[in-house]
Amino acid sequence: MRGVNNKMLLISGPALQELGKNVAELLKTNTVNVVFKRFPDGENYVRLEGSVKNEEVAIVQTTSPPQDTHLLQLFLLADLAKDLGAKKVTAVVPYLAYSRQDKRFLPGEAWSIETIAKLMKTAGVDQLVTINVHANEILKKFPFPAKSISAMPLLAEYFKKMGLEGAFALAPDEGAKEYAIVADRILHGGYGWRHKMRDRYTGEIGFRNDKFDVKGKDAIIFDDIISTGGTTAAAVKMLKNQGAKRVYSACVHPLLIGDAEKRILENGAEAIVGTDCVPSHVSKVSVAPLIADALGKKEA
Repeated sequence: MRGVNNKMLLISGPALQELGKNVAELLKTNTVNVVFKRFPDGENYVRLEGSVKNEEVAIVQTTSPPQDTHLLQLFLLADLAKDLGAKKVTAVVPYLAYSRQDKRFLPGEAWSIETIAKLMKTAGVDQLVTINVHANEILKKFPFPAKSISAMPLLAEYFKKMGLEGAFALAPDEGAKEYAIVADRILHGGYGWRHKMRDRYTGEIGFRNDKFDVKGKDAIIFDDIISTGGTTAAAVKMLKNQGAKRVYSACVHPLLIGDAEKRILENGAEAIVGTDCVPSHVSKVSVAPLIADALGKKEA
């Protein structure tokens, strides 16, 4: 349950100023302002305008593109807070960069998310809260407590309020089937997932010829990330070809690289709806209540 949290200070990182402010308001907790800028040569500068000595602090900072800049800002803020006497630092990272590089697919590849975890620890992070991490197994690799919370119910509730109760929920592949299952518990329109195959060398994606009972029905594709949009665009086109009345795209992390949005809409989607884990013009659903609930508990 949320309530007054006098034991925690909240720091909004440069990448998520508005979301951090909203979380602080829900928690009724104090904040420490961050002054940040980029030097002409591209180096980052951060400064805290307030004391964190002997305090527990939560740093809200997403690491969406430009990932490396946002990660460095997180490291700087965590190290700065510890250097100024903070007794505990919780990193709230709604979108966790490099989480898709969670294993060695080919010999000699960097296990990038493990490197990020080690850097967080070195910078002073004591625990991590993220949202819909790409694979929950990677959290076991972090050298401190790490948890992922799900925004899928929030997305499904958004569509229910839009009048789309009864819509079919589709996951883009078997690895994401839990998203469709969770959404169906709210929408009650049935669910399914596509069988996807990816070439590890070329990155090209292929699908089985799946059939779904969507003729004359609304359908919503639920995923954690939309990056270049190829997978979602293909799923939209498939559903439309199978007779779906209206098709929507929902995701937690709307990266929408390049012409991703255009591809999805041109294939027949009515709209794309994302969360403010990654700020964008499609970020219609706020995860502030989700984060506030996580931080408001005795153990985040």
